[in-house]
Amino acid sequence: MNRNDRSIVGLVMVAHAMVHTYELSVPILVTIWLDQFGVTAGTMGLVVATGYALFGIGALPGGLLADAYGSRKLIIACLAGMGGSFALLSLAPSVPVVALALVLWGVAASVYHPSGLALISKGVSQQGTAFAYHGMAGNLGIALGPLATAVLLLFFDWRIVVALLAVPAALAVAFALTVEFDETANVEQSATDGGDSRADGGVSSLSEFLADSKVLFSGAFVLVFVIVMCSGLYYRGVLTFLPEMLANQPLFDPVPLGGRDIEPSQYIYAGLLMIGIGGQYVGGMLTDRIRVERGLTGAFGVLAVIALLYLPALNAGLVALLAASAALGFALFVVQPLYQAAVAEYTPAGTRGLSYGFTYLGVFGVGAAGAGIAGFVLELYSPTALFVVLCGFAVVATVFGAILSTRTTA
Repeated sequence: MNRNDRSIVGLVMVAHAMVHTYELSVPILVTIWLDQFGVTAGTMGLVVATGYALFGIGALPGGLLADAYGSRKLIIACLAGMGGSFALLSLAPSVPVVALALVLWGVAASVYHPSGLALISKGVSQQGTAFAYHGMAGNLGIALGPLATAVLLLFFDWRIVVALLAVPAALAVAFALTVEFDETANVEQSATDGGDSRADGGVSSLSEFLADSKVLFSGAFVLVFVIVMCSGLYYRGVLTFLPEMLANQPLFDPVPLGGRDIEPSQYIYAGLLMIGIGGQYVGGMLTDRIRVERGLTGAFGVLAVIALLYLPALNAGLVALLAASAALGFALFVVQPLYQAAVAEYTPAGTRGLSYGFTYLGVFGVGAAGAGIAGFVLELYSPTALFVVLCGFAVVATVFGAILSTRTTA
C-alpha cells in the first residue's frame, strides 16, 4: 500500500476497533447494572436494545452525511460522540441516564460503518488488503473490549472503568485530526481510467434514494436482507445476556482474589469472542471457495443446532461448556463475511453503498430487537425458551439461504 492507503487504513482500523470495543463492553456492564439499579432483565434489555437499534438505524443517514461532508469529519464525530457518551455513562445515577448515554453512543457509532467503508472505497488503491485489515481490527475490538472491561473491573468500580474506556476515544480524535490523506484518491483514479466516479453508490436526492431502494428490493437482495436481519437478531439476542447466564452457573461462582471477586464467566465470554476472529477468517476464505448461498445455508444451519445444544452443554460440565462456547463463537462470526459477500454479489455496483447501508440497518438496527426479545423471554420464561427462539432465527435464515441458492440455480 502507498502512503495514502496506509494513513486511511490506520484511521479506519483504530475507529473500527473502538466502535466494537464499546459495543461489546456493554453486555459485561449489564450484569453489574442489573444489581446496581435493581431492574429486571426485560427493562435492561429494552434499554440496551434502544442504543443498539440507533447504532443500526443511523447507518442510512450516516452514509448520506458521509457523502455530503466527507468521511473524515463523520469518523471524528463518531469517535468524539462515543467518548462523550461513555463519559456521561460513568456518571449515570439511574437507569434513564444509562439509557440516554447508550442512545447517544448508538447515534455516534451509527455513522462509522458507512463512512469508514466509503473512505476505503474512495481513497484506498489496495482495497482488498484494506478491507482485510479493517475487519481484523473490528474483530480485535469485539474480543478485547469485553476482556479489557472484565480485567479493569477486577481493580476499579464500574464507573471508573467506563470513564477509563472513554480516554482512548479522545486519543483517537487527536490522531484523526492530525493524520493526512486524500479520501477521494481512488475515485479520481477511477474517473481518469474511465470508471464510474460514483463508485461509492451515494445518492444525491430523495427521488434517487427511493428509486435505488426500489431496484434493490425488487431483486434477490430482499432475500439477503432477511438473512442479515436474522443474523443480527441471533447475534444480539445471544450476546447481550450470555455473560449473565454464564454468571448464574455454579460452575462460575466468583473467585476471591486480592480483596475482589473474579468473575470467570466474563473471561469465558471474552474467549468466545476471541475465537470469533478465526471464524471471520474462515468465513472469508469460504467466500473464495464455495458459493456464498450454500455457505450461508450451512452456517445458519449449524447455528440452529448450536442454539439447541448450548443449554444442555451449559449444564454438562466445564469441558462441554467450553466446547459449545468455542463452537458458538466460531459459527457466529463465520456468517458475517458470507453475507457481506452476498450483498456484493446481489446488488448493482451503482447502489453498493446504499446496499451496505441497508445491510447495517438490518444487522444492527432490526437486529437490536434481539436484545429486547432476549430480555423479555428470560424474564417471562427461561433460558431454554431463549435458545429455542434463537434457533428459530437461525432456521429462518437457513430457509432463505436455501431459497436464494435455489433461485440462482433455477
